[in-house]
Order: sequence, then C-alpha cells, then structure tokens
Amino acid sequence: MTISTIRVRAAKPSDVPQIQAMREPFIGRRILLAREPVELYESVQEMLVAVDETDRVVGCGALHVMWKDLAEVRSVVVDQNSRGQGVGQLIVAALIERAMDLGIRRVFCLTFEVDFFAKLGFEPIADAPIDPETFAELVRSSDEGIAEFLDLARVKQNTLGNTRMLRLL
Repeated sequence: MTISTIRVRAAKPSDVPQIQAMREPFIGRRILLAREPVELYESVQEMLVAVDETDRVVGCGALHVMWKDLAEVRSVVVDQNSRGQGVGQLIVAALIERAMDLGIRRVFCLTFEVDFFAKLGFEPIADAPIDPETFAELVRSSDEGIAEFLDLARVKQNTLGNTRMLRLL
C-alpha cells in the first residue's frame, strides 16, 4: 500500500463492521471511547473512510457539527498496519475541507495524539472556546462528545488525560 493508492470517501453503512473492528484495539487501551454498533450506524453520515485499492477500510474519522461555526473532528483511527503512512493526515484534511464547505470556522478535537494534530494546525486550548450563551445552548445536548467538549463532570472519566485542541479555519 502506498499513499497514492489510498482514497478518502464518505462512509457507507456497509463499512461499519470494518470501522468497528479497526476501533477495537484502541478502545481496549482507552484511546477511543467504545461505541455500540447502532451508534456507528447512526453517525455514518458524519464519517469519512480511507480505503485502499481493494476498497478495504484502512482509516476513518468523523466531523460532528456542534454549533453554527464549530465542529469536532472525532474518532480518527487508522488500521494498525497502515499507521505512519499519511492515512490519518488524508482523513483529517478531508474532514477540514468538509468543515470549510459547511462554513465552519473552528474545528475542535479531544485527543491523546497531540503531536499528530499539532502538525495539522491544531493548537492546545485550556477551556471550551465559546461564549456563555452558546455554552447554555450546548449543555442541553444529549451528545456525549459535546459533554466532553464542555468538560462536564459526568464525562470526566472519558476525557482524563486528553488534550483539547482547536484549529481556526
């Protein structure tokens, strides 16, 4: 596999079993949060996948719109045999392009992979970069990722050790 043989496309429901299998090793090491298959199917429209020449999924990531000008890059993962070959960079670049197409001006991530995201223009931040009115609206969401972004007490166990990072577009 070379990076020139990899393409990024919208995820399909038929990709979910491969995505789930790729995520498993990272869930066990508490790098990714566990997601039930139903959650992956429900969010498939947010996902992009990197596929090789045989259409085998070798990486994935999602863009979740949180507010009118804010989105989160979520669940970027690359197959263990494809790591270090630029697949993750391709996925994040495609997610950033999607965010720009949507008019998003700020993209956030919560990650252990600080160096990787820093190379892609993300910078560590201490707090959620939102005004009190937006906070009041977002706190109403039932989405766990938004709760993590807001650093709500009920999700502290999910975010322990992660770094909040932001990229302005």
